[in-house]
Amino acid sequence: MCMMPGTNNLIPNSHQNLPVQIPAYISKYPFTIIKAQINPMATDFCVFKQSFNLCWGSVLDALEALVKLLREFAVPLAKVSGERLVEFAHGWDDGWRKAPPVTSLLSVLENWEEVLGLVSRPGQRYKGEGGTVAAATHIQSCWRRYLARTSYLHHCRRKWAAETIAVTWWMHNQLRGVRKSLQAQRFRQLLNFRSRAQHLAANWKHIQSSKRTIIHIPSLGFSQSQRQNLRGFDILQNIQLSRLCDIRDENVEVVYVSPRHLGDDILHYYSSLLKYERVTEGADTRTTEASSCSRRFVILTPEAVDYFPTHNMCLSTLLKYSPHTLKRIQNLIQGKQAYIVGGVAHVDDLAVADELGVPILAPEPTVSQLYSTKSGGRRIFFGAEVEVPPGEGDIYSLNQLHGTLAELMTQNIHVHRWLFKMDSEHGGRGTAYCDTCHLSCYNWALQEYHRYGPEKWKREWIQESARLRYLDEIPGWLARYARPAKTSCYPTWASFLKTFLRQGGVVEAYPPSESVTCLTVDLLLEPGGGVAMLSCGEQLHDSCDLESLGSTVPQTSVHPDSLNSICMRVGQTCIQRLIVGYISMDLVTFVNPNTMEQKVWAIDLDLKYSDQLAMTQMLLMMTGGTLNCLTGCLEVPMPIREKCHEHQTAAKTPVENRFAVLGSHLFHLNLSMLYHNVFLKMCKAHGIGYNVKSKEGTVFALYDSIERCNMGMMTVSEDLRGALVTFAQNLSVIHQEISASKMQGGTNFKELIKEIEKVLQQIAQNKMRALEDKTAA
Repeated sequence: MCMMPGTNNLIPNSHQNLPVQIPAYISKYPFTIIKAQINPMATDFCVFKQSFNLCWGSVLDALEALVKLLREFAVPLAKVSGERLVEFAHGWDDGWRKAPPVTSLLSVLENWEEVLGLVSRPGQRYKGEGGTVAAATHIQSCWRRYLARTSYLHHCRRKWAAETIAVTWWMHNQLRGVRKSLQAQRFRQLLNFRSRAQHLAANWKHIQSSKRTIIHIPSLGFSQSQRQNLRGFDILQNIQLSRLCDIRDENVEVVYVSPRHLGDDILHYYSSLLKYERVTEGADTRTTEASSCSRRFVILTPEAVDYFPTHNMCLSTLLKYSPHTLKRIQNLIQGKQAYIVGGVAHVDDLAVADELGVPILAPEPTVSQLYSTKSGGRRIFFGAEVEVPPGEGDIYSLNQLHGTLAELMTQNIHVHRWLFKMDSEHGGRGTAYCDTCHLSCYNWALQEYHRYGPEKWKREWIQESARLRYLDEIPGWLARYARPAKTSCYPTWASFLKTFLRQGGVVEAYPPSESVTCLTVDLLLEPGGGVAMLSCGEQLHDSCDLESLGSTVPQTSVHPDSLNSICMRVGQTCIQRLIVGYISMDLVTFVNPNTMEQKVWAIDLDLKYSDQLAMTQMLLMMTGGTLNCLTGCLEVPMPIREKCHEHQTAAKTPVENRFAVLGSHLFHLNLSMLYHNVFLKMCKAHGIGYNVKSKEGTVFALYDSIERCNMGMMTVSEDLRGALVTFAQNLSVIHQEISASKMQGGTNFKELIKEIEKVLQQIAQNKMRALEDKTAA
């Protein structure tokens, strides 16, 4: 190794790729390279060469590599430090003989920063020696790289597309196979349903007179969008828990499927409640009857309730995915005659019935969905030749809505309010209204009507001018004055209209009278072809008068013969359209102000087991009576005194008439603060209870043990006024006990109390009129 004379300073390691800070010192053997050329005759270069002559071979290699680099990058001036060059040459010779990194090679220069900046300048390489060839090579390599990259990406896209198509096709085939399998399964279930329905119809009378098991599944098979928008959906499905009272028939056993887990307090309450039947027949039969009742009903909760707690599935779907519950029901009904009584029809009803191998007392789901809409109900009423409100159904477009409404308003000039009802909604949720008094042309149209008279007004050419003016004003009139009945569901007319046109709906006239009474009649369309009236009551409404919160039983507004005629015609029309099972029909009655005649309109038809019917079953269970809809009387057997028992055993048991108020949708947020046993004790302390002997008093229907905000209540009395007063007093007492001045809580108690006060005023007015008529006579 050649040592550098005159210095022991260490030179930075030139093997590093990054530029190294060089200590500032003056080299003893510097020389200059101008335009990448070395002048061999230069004094500084000769001194350097002579000083390091012994190791000149390795130094020359490093020097040639440096010159080559400077030539390629067209460096005009490079000042070389001889000592650094020698040190770099020794490292290059000891470590590797490959082309050195540019930064390491430039570290031998005293002006290395200036040269490095020049070398790093974009495009500088192509100004030096072989720059044209290097540029062409670089362009060709970039182009080849672009072509290769483009070809690769194209290949990747084609490969991805091929894989996507293959996976999609595979999934399509799988889904098609699943759909075909489901279609075949559902078609098989439908055939089995029809076969069992035929057997049920052929043996209905025998089944009704023999021991049987009724499987109650109070499922609400609404559409998914409706179910998702309903709060407390499981509680809504459990409102008909009083179906358990079917065991008042000694031949009936009940299997009730609950949509939520019931606490021990509710189970104990209903077990005690169902022991009241026939308690007046004597102490000897009381224990036997109580034990018999407790053995004849079972409450089951599907295990899928825990798997899908937030999906708002209907009860039939939950039961379908609960094999353990289905197996238990199969064990309970094994060897017995049984059938299912559902709620709102759903396609999964067929799956559950097929799994259990029992018939359903209901129409096919497709038939039920067709006629359970508002438009479908009007078709049934038209077929039964029952009077309906002026209106039109199956409206799906805005132009159709405006044109139909203009036509109806022209033909029915005395109607002051028009209702808009969605086909698939329920409970007043899908109803809106608009009053004609806000129309600027209404008074003019009324004057035109009086000018021409009722007979001439029926001519179309006379109505044309009024119809055109209506048609011109209706869009703005609706946009400004139309109001949804329940703003919690549809806050504005625009949101209501969007859903109304998507689902389809009905435009109907509101009765043109200040006093309107709504009735609900429950019918059983027997599979054998018979029609039976099971319940009839007058509705109690909320503040908007479009949603029923309860009813008074029996109804007293329509003559029983007229009501029976309407029900029989509607029932027979339903049977002709293959509708069987439980149906509920809503009617309105009022006095026509023009003719002073009573009118009865059929306004709604629900193909399901109603809440009123469930409460009626509890009423009949508690009173031991019979609701005779042909006479409009609730007949209750009188309690038999022990001293008269021997003389009256052979005689017919005397009966008394009773009236009841049924409320199944009572809500108070503060009820959640009390457990059911505390609530019942509080009511008992205030004298709210039921007298088994006199068949009068109050009975509660409890629905859930967790939230405890909803409940039902029934009051029974000798007259309608007494039942209404008791019901209102109970609500007032309960509200006062569970509410503080600063914590009233959300409730519908106050609305119901106001409605009852209106009914009581109407009863008082009717009595006054009757007394005046009697005095005048």
